Amino acid sequence: MSEAMEFVGLPPPLKPSITRVKEYFQALDNFFKVFAIHPGDQVLMLIDSLLDPRVVDAISGLAKARGATVAAYVEPTTKLPRVPDAVQPLLKQATFVVSTWFCSILDPFCIELRRDGQRWVKITYFRDLDLLHTPQARFPIEVIGEIIRATADRYPVERDFDLRFSDERGSDFRISFTRSMRENQLATNRWRGLMTAEDPGCYVHYLPTHGPNLWDHNSVKNDFSASVPMGGVLYPQWAVGFAKPFAETIAVEFSGEFVADVHGTSPEANILRDMLKGGRLIEGGGCGFNPKAPRHTIYPAGSNAPGALHFGIDLAKPSDYIRRVMPDWEEPPTHMDLVTFDATVTAGDATLIERGFLCALRDPSVVAMASRYGDPVELLESPP
Repeated sequence: MSEAMEFVGLPPPLKPSITRVKEYFQALDNFFKVFAIHPGDQVLMLIDSLLDPRVVDAISGLAKARGATVAAYVEPTTKLPRVPDAVQPLLKQATFVVSTWFCSILDPFCIELRRDGQRWVKITYFRDLDLLHTPQARFPIEVIGEIIRATADRYPVERDFDLRFSDERGSDFRISFTRSMRENQLATNRWRGLMTAEDPGCYVHYLPTHGPNLWDHNSVKNDFSASVPMGGVLYPQWAVGFAKPFAETIAVEFSGEFVADVHGTSPEANILRDMLKGGRLIEGGGCGFNPKAPRHTIYPAGSNAPGALHFGIDLAKPSDYIRRVMPDWEEPPTHMDLVTFDATVTAGDATLIERGFLCALRDPSVVAMASRYGDPVELLESPP
């Protein structure tokens, strides 16, 4: 055959002139649903100076169209470890909060306000208005909710169990769940598959990619003094802030929730050893649930494709490496996300993820829900 011969075995993509408008309105419908702003809401935006101002305008325009008031407080960075004292009175008055700030999820002040009914949308993944033109923005949020609920249904009921992470490299990390921990973990609105900021006390992500964590401190009602039995070793394939996946098989050893050591001889292993030792696991298997989220895009906070996992670790000290390579990262230099793409995760005898495939994607309830919106195989199992 001639070297100049062109091989065509797959259909060419449809022209944007054919698809762009209808796909854009699919994304807009998700946007309007997630930002469930009510007439009379007092909307406060906690934002940073690097956020696309069109995002602010889009949310502000929607709020005004619904008869809500809008105010914004801007910080130079998203990395605040806690809500500043000057902002707390403004935050108390708000009924609906949109935030880019890292402290949104863990600051006790924010947690208490949500317990009192304040509704939150975290926009880590909506920093550029042009993201509305992506496949993950237009994927039906109702299907994502059903995928999450089907995954939750796989957690054993009425008994204690181990949540186990393993892979072919040798990972074997276990978290011991009690029945009460399971109830606490799955009681959050995110684990109930509620994708919109409608219910009092909600905390949702937009774009709707990052789902609930397979384990986090919600399991102990955010009591960070509580000791959760866990431990073992993880062999991450990648980490945020590294240009490409690791060539070396690097082991991260845990003693309880804390990193005891990092094993490896490569430059990446040396960086991780200095960074991670003494750090504390706060997200045990952050999982994506949007089938159209790009699998191998791990910035800014780990892959959000179904079955890919990230393990969030709060560091014992700020990392100079993070400061050098990610000076404008949305997270502080005291946090790191380790990423795996091929894990098997079991909860007792039930399999949640098998070799990187989220098993709930083939559950009958999920397939039936996806069928309302198109071909379920294409929607659920065709990469973007």
